[in-house]
Amino acid sequence: MKSSNKSALKVVNTKTPESKPGASKYVTGAQDSKKDERGPVGDMYERILEQLGEDPAREGLLRTPYRAEKAMRFLTSGYSDNIEQLVNGALFAAENDDMVVVKDIEYYSLCEHHMLPFFGRVHVAYLPDKKIIGLSKIPRIVDVFARRLQVQERVTQQIADTLMEVLEPRGVAVVSEAQHFCMMMRGVEKQCSSTITSAMLGEFRRNKATKDEFLALIRPSLR
Repeated sequence: MKSSNKSALKVVNTKTPESKPGASKYVTGAQDSKKDERGPVGDMYERILEQLGEDPAREGLLRTPYRAEKAMRFLTSGYSDNIEQLVNGALFAAENDDMVVVKDIEYYSLCEHHMLPFFGRVHVAYLPDKKIIGLSKIPRIVDVFARRLQVQERVTQQIADTLMEVLEPRGVAVVSEAQHFCMMMRGVEKQCSSTITSAMLGEFRRNKATKDEFLALIRPSLR
């Protein structure tokens, strides 16, 4: 008598495990733990949300204090940056004394009066004496001072003063053009206005022809 040899059917359970009440299937445990990773600044942001009439416990805001603290620490990271470490020896013997211009360096900063962003471009020039600097270091120096609570006039002057100190050139020129959210989103609400500031040191201040040459080179980049 022939015995039947039927294969047993394997039953696969396709039922998705039930989520915990209030949990989202798109939120991982690692993401959820970020709420506990925040520091005192994040705790302050939670209190701000409460004072504004929001509910920090609702899904969309659960990790907002963590994210806001992380963003603010990045936007103000210039306080902890060290210019000497940033330059890191990237100074080289100058083979000529012609003007060096780096223009259209974009930057983003926070207005110290309202802590709203202002953003724009910086144009930098210097006249080498005995040293030149690696070109990438100039935008990095811009970022050091932009990533602080600032006013545009000060950040422009700080960039110029720092390059003068590091390079000891015959002159430094910095022109900054920016738009300010504290003027665009509130107050006078002028969305098309922009502000231009400049700092001229050494030959750029003393010699009109040198200053005019620099301004002519960057004029196409200005609004």
